[in-house]
Amino acid sequence: MEKVQLTRVSQGDEAAFAELFYAWHQRLGAYIHRLTESSTLTQEIVQDVFVRIWLKRSLLADVRDFKAYLFTTARNQTFNSLRKIARQRNGQAQLEESLLVTEMHPLEETDPVEVYTQLLDQAVQRLPAQQKKVYLLHRRGGLSHTQIAEQLHLSVETVKKHMHLALKALRQDLTFNGRQKEALLLILTTTIVIF
Repeated sequence: MEKVQLTRVSQGDEAAFAELFYAWHQRLGAYIHRLTESSTLTQEIVQDVFVRIWLKRSLLADVRDFKAYLFTTARNQTFNSLRKIARQRNGQAQLEESLLVTEMHPLEETDPVEVYTQLLDQAVQRLPAQQKKVYLLHRRGGLSHTQIAEQLHLSVETVKKHMHLALKALRQDLTFNGRQKEALLLILTTTIVIF
C-alpha cells in the first residue's frame, strides 16, 4: 500500500502527497519537538521536511522504508536548523556576511524553502483585505472556519468562500512562473498542526 502511494507521489500526484503528509506529520512533529523543545521551530521543520520530500519526489519510488527515510530527513533538517540558530547566536559577523551575500544574490545563495516562503508571504500581501484576513487567521492563526466567522462577524459559508478565493488567487500567483514555485503549492495545501 505504502509503495503504491510513494510511486504515485513520485509521479507528482498531489492528492497522494497530501495523504502521506496527513499520515505522518503528527508523528514527525512529536519526534522533532523532542529534539527542539520549540513548537514554532517544530512547525517550520515539519513543513521544510515535506517541502524537501516533494521537491525530491522522484526518489520516492526507490525508497524501501519510508519511515526511516522520513525520520532521517527530519533529523538532518533539525540538526541543520539547530546549527543555524547556534551560528546566529554565536557568530554575528558571519550572519552579517551571509545577509550581505543574500542581498547580492538572493536566488542563488538562499535556501529554496526560504525563497518559497518569501514568495508566499509576498503573494499573501497582494490578496484583497478580507481574503488575506481569512487566510492568515486560518493558515497562520490555526482558527477554524467557525471561529473565523465569529471573529469577523461573517457566515461560515462566506469564510469558506473567502478561503477558496484566496487559495485560488495564491495558486495562480505562485504558479505564474512555472515549476520553480511548485513547492509553494504544497505550502498552500497543508495546514501545520501545533504540537
